[in-house]
Amino acid sequence: MAGYLQPVGSAPIEDSALDSIFQQMIVGITGLPGNMVRPRWQPTVPKQPEPSTNWCAIGVTGIEHDANSYEHHDPTGSGTDTLIRHEIITVLASFYGPNALSNAAQARDGMYVQQNNATLDQYEMGMVEVGSIVTAPELVNQQWIRRFDLSLRIRRRVVRTYQILTVLSAQATLKAETETTTLTEQIIVNQ
Repeated sequence: MAGYLQPVGSAPIEDSALDSIFQQMIVGITGLPGNMVRPRWQPTVPKQPEPSTNWCAIGVTGIEHDANSYEHHDPTGSGTDTLIRHEIITVLASFYGPNALSNAAQARDGMYVQQNNATLDQYEMGMVEVGSIVTAPELVNQQWIRRFDLSLRIRRRVVRTYQILTVLSAQATLKAETETTTLTEQIIVNQ
C-alpha cells in the first residue's frame, strides 16, 4: 500500500541538543566558562558581553548530505526498513575578547587531540577538518571588537527506521499470451 511514512524509534540528535554537543566541546577544550560559550542564534538576543570579556558564539551553519543513502529491510516481526546516510555538519565558532585569537587557536589544536575528538564517537560523529582562523572584527558603538572565526567540519552517521511491512504471502494470477514469430535470415556475401 502506498502512503507516507514517518520514522519510528529514536531520532538523530538535532536542533538545540546538537548545538549543545558542540558548545560542551568548546567549553572543554578552551576552558571558557559554560555561560560564555553561547548559541549563535537565540530566540531572545542576550546583551553582548563587554569587549574585555572572553566568550564564544557557536552554531551549525550548514549540513551537506551524501548523494545516496543505504536502505536495508529487516523482515523480523512485521518488518522495518533502516535508512543510513552520512552528512557533514559545518559549525562556526566565533571567539571574542582580549584572548580571542588564543582561544580560537586552542580550540583548533585541541580538536585534533584524540581524547577530545573521542567525545564525538558516542554520537556517531567524527572530525573531518578544522578550517583556518579568520579575522572578523566587528564595529559596535564606534568601537572595534576583536573576533576570530573558526570553522569545523564534522561527519555524522544518521540512522532512521521506518515501519515497512514484510510481504508474507500473496495471491496472484498470471496470464500469458503465446506468440510465434518466424524469422527469415538472409546472408549476403560480398564478392
